[in-house]
Amino acid sequence: MKIIVSVKQVAARDSLLRVSGDGKRLDESDLTYEMNEPDAYALEEALQLKEKESGEVIVLCLGPQRATSTIREALAKGADRAIHVETGEDGTFDPWTTAQLLAAAVKPEKPDMILTGLQSDDLGYGQTGVILAELLGFAHATIVMEVEPQGSSVRVKRELEDGWFQYVTLPLPVVLTVQSGIKKLRYATLMGIKKAKTKELKSIPAADLGAGVAPKLDVDRIYLPQRSKQTQVFTGDPRQIAQQLAEKLKFEARVI
Repeated sequence: MKIIVSVKQVAARDSLLRVSGDGKRLDESDLTYEMNEPDAYALEEALQLKEKESGEVIVLCLGPQRATSTIREALAKGADRAIHVETGEDGTFDPWTTAQLLAAAVKPEKPDMILTGLQSDDLGYGQTGVILAELLGFAHATIVMEVEPQGSSVRVKRELEDGWFQYVTLPLPVVLTVQSGIKKLRYATLMGIKKAKTKELKSIPAADLGAGVAPKLDVDRIYLPQRSKQTQVFTGDPRQIAQQLAEKLKFEARVI
């Protein structure tokens, strides 16, 4: 079984975020980077499927030159080889453009399965995997908690609302977006880190795959949310106050 795992390099969670001068992106001058956590779970699922079913795990990453550190991390954990769709340092793409570039890189590989994280920690669109499946003409499922290959098909467990789950059988090839927490993540071993240096890492300039594709999303402005405080006093007898408070919590705060 040939499995491709799409991973993304994102700013570390403890990074101090600042908006760039143009107000349309983050200032990346002082940021540190790490693998997108949901993608790390997708990688772990792929590695465990390889151990059970045999086959090959290929890492696919779209990003600038610095993303090679994240790719090497994935190789150190056990992926067999990698494809890096290389962009400029200031290259930012919406889900449509990202999926277009990834689809162009994936087609020659003819994989049986593509795994992605449910969403990215930085932008959180949660759309790239679904669009990628549509462009490739593959079956797909989202919020996947379990993956069970069954010959020419795969049975998956999807997480729904209120603690419900759904089991779906899909034909191969398939694209699955994986929920965080699906498995316990492994660490890269010293031997794995050494082997990663010798594994194949194919770099493809994004321009060769059609980087000129017109984006579907235009970012007008990025800004930090303003902190504010507001106090509201409820009046009436205890029953009326309780009713007003319950309505606020249910329809405005949406916590009950």
